[in-house]
Amino acid sequence: MDLQAFADSAQFQEYKLFLLEYTGLARDALHVHIGLAVFILFRLLWRWNGGWLVAWLAALAAALGGEWLDLRGEIARSDIQTDSAHWHDIWNTMLWPTILLFIGRWLHPRPKPAPETAKNEEESGDLADQPFEQAPPV
Repeated sequence: MDLQAFADSAQFQEYKLFLLEYTGLARDALHVHIGLAVFILFRLLWRWNGGWLVAWLAALAAALGGEWLDLRGEIARSDIQTDSAHWHDIWNTMLWPTILLFIGRWLHPRPKPAPETAKNEEESGDLADQPFEQAPPV
């Protein structure tokens, strides 16, 4: 894919129209699905600390990048939409990634705490720590 041609917005608009026709989704639903797909993809790729935030930022970058390309296409066609229409698209794209960002820590299981190490040998309970005179329990 030629990124320069894609950034010129005409190819982006064609790709977006293809997705709308192929999936049968409304424009608003496409924004919701794209935002959620980007969020989940980046969360699966970045599974260690900070993954929830990285995934949210990737979804935000996709939302803002898509709106930037839409605005460029509108300027080229002299058909500029209102600001509220662009904010509506960003809202649709970012709703579920934002919800998942805030509830993500409850979705991720907590690691089990490591067992406490014995402070001295008498507290460990190992057979090797028992006096030699006692018979080990069977």
